[in-house]
Amino acid sequence: MTPATTTEPTPGWQLAQSNVARMRWPLDDPRMAGFTERLDHLNALAEASPGFVWRYETPDDDTTEAEVFGEGTLFNLSVWASVAALEAYVYRSDHLEAVRRRGDWFARATQPPLVLWWVRAGARPTVHEARERFECLWRDGPTAAAFNFRQRFPAPADAARVTAC
Repeated sequence: MTPATTTEPTPGWQLAQSNVARMRWPLDDPRMAGFTERLDHLNALAEASPGFVWRYETPDDDTTEAEVFGEGTLFNLSVWASVAALEAYVYRSDHLEAVRRRGDWFARATQPPLVLWWVRAGARPTVHEARERFECLWRDGPTAAAFNFRQRFPAPADAARVTAC
């Protein structure tokens, strides 16, 4: 399948995204303050962004989940109306400064730290599903089941064509 260049919303579908980052130090270390002091603002900014749908939180209202990929790894999971909506938040908002400074707080990734995939509108992906999508991306490279900003794939033409890992 040829990667798509379209980023517009597709009726019946939404974009799931997950990213991981290996922290250089524990969250409560003063060297992580530049990151932790931004978290509430960035989460609020995401929730107020056009096209934001949902983000994963633990039962304790935590916006990060350290247990998905082991201690010291931050994880997040969200759903957006389209690739364009997510891309606008990531690269054309205050979030960009955190992207630029990620090396201050996180180790350089040895595998892609972001995975995207399509979900039916209204679906809420699970932590387990996000992990599976990362594993697909890391094993197979970008496909319709697990892709990234550089190699995008369109939403399925119909529900019978949902691509699983």
